Parts: sequence; structure tokens; C-alpha cells
Amino acid sequence: MRSAEVVIVGAGIAGASLAYSLVQRGCTDVIIVEKEDAPGYHTSGRSAAVLSQLDVDEIFMKLSIMSTPFFFSPPEGFADVPLVHPNGILVVGQGAPFKFMRGVARLSRRLGIDSQEWSPEETVKKLPALERDFIDGGVFITKDGALDVHALLWGFLNGAKRGGARLELNAEVTGIHLENRKVRGVTTHAGDIACERVVNAAGAWANPMAVLAGAKPLPLTPCRRHIIVTQPRDDFPIGDWPLTMDTSRHFYFRPESGGILASPMDQEPMEPCDARTDEVQVARAADFLTRFTPKIAPKTITNQWAGLRTIAADKAPVVGEDPEVKGFFWCAGQAGHGMETSPALGEIAADLLLEGNTHRFPPEIIAPGRFHRGRLSWPSIIARRTAFFLSWLARPTRV
Repeated sequence: MRSAEVVIVGAGIAGASLAYSLVQRGCTDVIIVEKEDAPGYHTSGRSAAVLSQLDVDEIFMKLSIMSTPFFFSPPEGFADVPLVHPNGILVVGQGAPFKFMRGVARLSRRLGIDSQEWSPEETVKKLPALERDFIDGGVFITKDGALDVHALLWGFLNGAKRGGARLELNAEVTGIHLENRKVRGVTTHAGDIACERVVNAAGAWANPMAVLAGAKPLPLTPCRRHIIVTQPRDDFPIGDWPLTMDTSRHFYFRPESGGILASPMDQEPMEPCDARTDEVQVARAADFLTRFTPKIAPKTITNQWAGLRTIAADKAPVVGEDPEVKGFFWCAGQAGHGMETSPALGEIAADLLLEGNTHRFPPEIIAPGRFHRGRLSWPSIIARRTAFFLSWLARPTRV
């Protein structure tokens, strides 16, 4: 039987970034097992990843801010291309939703997020695909932009492998061996592996993996999101526009390979699966472009896909050792923020796995134990997150 110090289940961005962080600090006896024949086949490979530090969720906003320096200055040899194309993120909308986002942007400047507020006329001038009648203005986050998913995922994986970690594909985990509620190994399609630590980085399959380990499933919900790529019907010049999100209608678009990539920002709960597209959601995305950005209304849809994002009940990631199964470690619930938070979450997860604690982030906010023994109640969630945000505002730092 083979053996390893740590077995990571899942070669998506969560498992890859953790493996990279582990080998960077000397934990090199790591095996990443992936059930598909390629890393990042599911959520990670289907992401329209952006670095967007501005977020209505304070936890993911903090993790994105912590990760930003890595994207702009990755370690030497990490990738052959830049990880981020910093052409900004533009937030537009009307009414209360846009007013709220404008307030969030003003507050976020205290946290180091550079942004500009534009009038409706300025916004249309800078992004002429927009229509003046549908916006009350714009908030432009200046230093954000599109992430290179392939470069980021393979940068973590190749860095981990150079440090001694092993990647095994077509190696679905079918069993987790326990002894006195302690992890002792896993069974995969590629054979058994003896280990005392298993990392559950299985994405939408996090709860089925927990069941194999005899751990309680957590309130994690896989949700489907659609993306389409279109060719506009008119010969309207497409510039190097930022990703533009309409907070009132809940859709976003950006240039992509000479066309337009768009999403209706849907989140339909469903069982873990190889997500397929739904014609209704594809039509919704095309309809948003047609009605609200008619200058780039679709002539044809050239590509379409769907992926699953896994969201915890309190909308925070789940990172840490299971409170009832020793050696079973959760790294799940990134809620669609996996790429932009991967450098920080990889480091935090490595801290917790190797040392049982971390100075980088309040571990109780993301610990799986927060859901056990009736601890999940909205008053406690609100109190905990409010205390976190107030302490962050008092000492805004970039880690």
C-alpha cells in the first residue's frame, strides 16, 4: 500500500492552492487525487474568473484583498504569463441596489480598494455599449480585472509537484478508512493510500465525501451558474472593456475572443453533477444583452456552459478539521470566489492543517464546527460577522 502524509481529494483550485502552500512550508509528502482525467474539470475549469476585491460579502472581500498581491507579484517561475489583466471592474445599475453598492465602494476605500465614481454620462462615455436610460452611474474598481484560470491553476499544481507533491488522475475516492474516528487511509480507483490526513477539496461533492468519512454533512448547496459567449449582431467596435456588472438586473458581461461573454448570475440549487446548460438560462443571458446593451445584442451564441458553485448556509467558506473525525479536513464552500481568494485560502488552510491555528484570519469564522451542536443561528452569524468586520475596519491591513 502506498502512503502519504496528506491526501487531498480534488484537483480544482482549492486542492491545488493548498497543495502548493503545503510544499512551500516543507510538507512535501502530499498526494492530490482527482476523479476526472484532467484537473479543474468542473467548477475551476468553467470559471469566468475575475479579481474583484469589492464585494457585498465582507469575508470574501477580505480574502480577495489578502490575495491580490500574489496575483500581481507571484513567486518567480510560478507562471509564464501574467495572472491578472488589470483593466478594472465596472459596477452599474439603478435605484436602491446601485445606491447600496456605491456605499459599499465608499466604505471599501478605507480598506485599500481604489475606486472611482462616475456619472451616468461619464460611464457611457467610457463604456459606450451601455445605455444611459438604464444606469444611475458607475463605480469603477481600478486595479481589478480578469484572472488567467489556466495559468493560476497550473501554477499551483506545477509548483506543488516541483516541491514533491504527486497528482493522480482518474483516481476517484470510493472509501475513507477510519480507526477510532481517526483517518487511516483512502481507497481510490488507482489503489489504496495510507494516510492520517484527508483534505476534502471535492467542491460540489464535499458532502458525499464527508459521508464516506463518517462525518456529518454540512449545509453546503451546489448551485448552477450559466455563461454564454456571443457574437454581436452589429459591427460595433468592442474595446478592452472591464467586466461590467449590473447590480439591478443581476447580470454581467465582458469582451471575450472578439465577442461578448455574459452571465445571468443564476444560482439554481442542484445535486452534485457534471452541470449541463438549460435553454431558459441561456436565453435569459442573451435577453439581458439584447434589452440593456442593444448595441452589442447577440447575433449568435458561439459557446455556452454551466458550472457548480458550492455555497454554505452562512455564505462563508468551510476550512478546518472536522470536529468529530480526526484527520478529516474541510476545504470547501468558496461560493464562486475560489480563484480570487485561492492564494489567501491556500495559506490559511495550510496553517490550520499543519498547526491547528492561523494568525491570518479568524479561524472560528470558517471552521466546520460552527455548524455543529445547534450553533448555526442567524443572530449568532450576524453578531460574529459584524464583530469581524468592525475589527477589520479598525485595523485595515493587507496580508
